[in-house]
Formats: sequence, structure tokens, C-alpha cells
Amino acid sequence: MAHPSRPFQTTPRRRSRGFQAAATLLADRVQKAAEGRGFAVTRLLTHWAEIAGPQLAAVTRPVKISHARSGFGATLTLLTTGPMAPMVEMQLPQLRDRVNACYGYNAVSRITLTQTAASGFAEGHAAFSHAPRAPKAPDPAVVAQAQGVAAQFSDPTLAQAMAQLALNVASRRT
Repeated sequence: MAHPSRPFQTTPRRRSRGFQAAATLLADRVQKAAEGRGFAVTRLLTHWAEIAGPQLAAVTRPVKISHARSGFGATLTLLTTGPMAPMVEMQLPQLRDRVNACYGYNAVSRITLTQTAASGFAEGHAAFSHAPRAPKAPDPAVVAQAQGVAAQFSDPTLAQAMAQLALNVASRRT
């Protein structure tokens, strides 16, 4: 029986200890963004290379899933470059089977292609490559200022870390 003078108390939720994977921290945000495009299963977006295979994943991107009014089967829209569209078109039946295997049932009945140039949507990357962009060279005045901050510390590791921090802060302002 609860004490009459104290309201009903629940036990506080225990915090997890240690680090969490970044994927678990971003799962809710990715899910909400994906649902806006019709993707009920975000695995289709996050593991596209595994589902489509490395060759198809290099030249295609899932854009959206639209559901028919009748409720039977959805349409997956893929983005590809113009020259690759005929090659992708030939592989659509196998790709549909792989996508449906990801969902666990025949969720996708049709796949349509949307074509674009290699530059534009992919910002100039050759056929949607995932190559990281080269970092922009920092301003020499900002580098000199960061080295001035680092000179205040005798420990070389701390000095290097402080120089990097000063460089990051200064480059964010510009």
C-alpha cells in the first residue's frame, strides 16, 4: 500500500552505461525522414548496396515508394543516370525480388526509373559514387591563429588538439 502523504512514485528509468552506436542515436530521425518518402522500412535506404548489389547500387538510388490506392503493391522509384537506364531496366525483375526479400513479402509490385545527368542530383560525382569530398584548404591566417593558440601549451598532444579545435571553430564561423 502506498504511503498516504506521498504521491505514487515510479522508479526512475536507468540510464545505459557506455557508448551507443551512432545508428541507434539517429534511428528515429532516419525513420521520420524515410517515412516522408514512403519508406516504411529504412533498411532499404541504409543497406541499398547490399540489397541491390554493388553494381546496381553504384548507378541507382531509391527515391520514393508510392502506394497504389487499391492497396496492392507499391511502386519503387529509382534514380539513375540516363546512359545507365537501359542496363538497369534489364535487371528490374531481379531487383524487385531482392527488394521484396528485404520487406519480407511482396510489398513492391513495380519499379520505375527516373533519369538524370551525372552532374546535378549527385553534385558532379561520377554515377552516384560515395567518394568523400576533399576538404577545403583552410585560410593561412586562420591556421596562423590556431598555431598561436597551440603555442600556449607545453604538452605537444594537448597543443595539437587545441590547434585543431581552434581551426575547427574559426572555420565554422566563415
